[in-house]
Amino acid sequence: MILTRQSALSAAIPDNLAALLEEEIIFGRLKSNERLTEEVVSERYGVSRSPVREALRMLERDGLVIREARRGIWVSPLSLRDFDEVYTCRIELEGLVACQAAEADEPQKKAQFHVLREELRKAQASNDARAFFSVDVRGSFLTYELSGNKTLMRLLAGLEKQALRYRFHAYEQNPDIVRLSLEDTSRIYDAILAGDGAAAQSMTENLIREIWQTMRDGVRQAFGE
Repeated sequence: MILTRQSALSAAIPDNLAALLEEEIIFGRLKSNERLTEEVVSERYGVSRSPVREALRMLERDGLVIREARRGIWVSPLSLRDFDEVYTCRIELEGLVACQAAEADEPQKKAQFHVLREELRKAQASNDARAFFSVDVRGSFLTYELSGNKTLMRLLAGLEKQALRYRFHAYEQNPDIVRLSLEDTSRIYDAILAGDGAAAQSMTENLIREIWQTMRDGVRQAFGE
């Protein structure tokens, strides 16, 4: 969920504060390994310590922050090893969810892919990596929803937020990955719209595998082993 800072401040509840901090981490405004304290977060967002404490617990649950006794809290590190683990798991899970989405009898919901495809093309044409990323994520969540598989969605939820950090980094740093993602994602949308589960699964797995291999050197250079 993308929130403005003002909406989080006006609501001043843990869920919205957690969503805002999550966005800051995914978009790299809070850096890998950056130290967080309740005091600093409370002062920065103008909220009391209680919602900050709960919001940080939520982020810890989602793997976006790490807490250790007597050492404090910091943004979870990015690394090549973590990237490899996340993407190795994503390949088959994302492929399976794409297959089930294609096989769903939801023509009206599937029609949203036409709109998403045009938004992706406009974002790519204007070299707007953040807009491209945001639309691409909406497409992923629509695919998950179409699958109707709650177990798969729970499994992917455990990977997705950490994976989003790498996805945004890739789109921001490498225009070739945006182009690759646009072309292949468009084909995946076509397969889902046509109800071709096998094709949607195969193309999704191939796309994630190709992006994984293309990104590895950049991840190593940016974040280390």
